Amino acid sequence: MDAQAHWERIYTEKAPNAVSWYRPHLETSLHLIEQSGAGASASVIDVGGGESTLVDDLLARGYENITVLDISQTAIEANKKRLATASESVHWLVADITRDQLEPSAYDVWHDRAVFHFLTSPSDRVAYVRQVARAVKPGGSVIVSTFGPEGPTKCSGLEVVRYDAESLHQQFGWRFRLLDSREEMHHTPFGAVQQFLYCLCRIE
Repeated sequence: MDAQAHWERIYTEKAPNAVSWYRPHLETSLHLIEQSGAGASASVIDVGGGESTLVDDLLARGYENITVLDISQTAIEANKKRLATASESVHWLVADITRDQLEPSAYDVWHDRAVFHFLTSPSDRVAYVRQVARAVKPGGSVIVSTFGPEGPTKCSGLEVVRYDAESLHQQFGWRFRLLDSREEMHHTPFGAVQQFLYCLCRIE
């Protein structure tokens, strides 16, 4: 099963709050986006947005230029339905972040909670980093969250790669200046606890 078919199945079979990564609000992500200094007019992309409520909270905070990207059309449609008419002010993209090309220098802030750790192939990780370097404006901010060193080794039936701040930063290279990193203990809807790592970088 390819990646798109896998995630279409997950989002078709499971309710938004029945997946392990569900949180009512992505508080750490919101804090880091605000810490980046991005104003309301900044162009923000949420990569692997799925059915996350990050877009709702960004709209509520007055952000005017939001893009949500996911490999699953089902997840995008669920987000649109939840937002109702507010969805018309959001840019929606169904794409594979390692294969489809985004517009160059299109974004001030790149946000990814829990996509990068699914990239177990070195070639996919290289493609992802190239995509970020191309799509984010010079001086822009990159927020990437993965499972931490003590996090799960699998998620949704797929192998993942765990990172600490140093090893995650090494994947991106010298152009990405690490500004902040933090760990979060995420409580899943099923009562388990998962360690997440967040890194905030700025593109030089």
